[in-house]
Amino acid sequence: MGQAIFIMFIAMSMIPSGDTAGKLLTMEHGASPLFVAWSRFVIGTALALPFLNGETARLLRDWRIWLRALLLTGGITSIQTALQTVPVADVFAAFFVGPLLSYALSALLLRETITPARTALIALGFVGVLLVVRPGLSPTPGIGFALLAGCFYGAFLTASRWLSSVGRPTSLFFTQLALSALFLTPFAYDSLPPLTATVGALTVASALFSAGGNLLLLYAYARAPASQLAPLVYFQLIAATGLGWAVFSDLPDAWTLTGLALIITSGLASALLATRPAKA
Repeated sequence: MGQAIFIMFIAMSMIPSGDTAGKLLTMEHGASPLFVAWSRFVIGTALALPFLNGETARLLRDWRIWLRALLLTGGITSIQTALQTVPVADVFAAFFVGPLLSYALSALLLRETITPARTALIALGFVGVLLVVRPGLSPTPGIGFALLAGCFYGAFLTASRWLSSVGRPTSLFFTQLALSALFLTPFAYDSLPPLTATVGALTVASALFSAGGNLLLLYAYARAPASQLAPLVYFQLIAATGLGWAVFSDLPDAWTLTGLALIITSGLASALLATRPAKA
């Protein structure tokens, strides 16, 4: 479990970095969210070609692999749409309905063990999400897309644990990238931005950080139950808040900071709880 926590911390720091590059592409260089998502998957697929083998071909005959990739496609496209208009930290806070959903789905569908303490901490994190989103006070389409991205991603996390035993992490990694690129190709053709050196650099950075983070995520989920790892996705908030301030000068207000603090506290407490040895 200690190894899984360390891997998750690195992975959850890389993913917001990729999304920050994507936000720069959409805000300052006229790229569409569809292009950002599609380019990520295409570049990631090219990087993952060394992992292509006979096992990969076998996995592609499993309908569950296609469903998992479709969930990832919906999540990445939704979060890039949200980032067009909403600060990075706010997007990731709303996005964290995902761990709550993953925790519930893992218990209901995978029959993984849940505990009152971990359930209480997940609920505390969700209160933090509500403080950031504040439903009914200032709803925006961007926050709606962030919540939708979280729902997609929570289902994707559970599917990753569900399928962790059907193939090696590298093979699963290739299938999620290649299939997601395939899904988005018909929609990306009309959304290509003018190709400049800056656009190219940001596109590659977005893809590399996202691919690296998601590959590490697979290794983590091969080492521990989804119900224990789900709260660790909250680590993304640390990087998201720092990047939002450093790159976009987005300073969260008092309510948002309170919500972020609750989310991070619940995630760290859940991580510590997960490392405690079980009682005989």
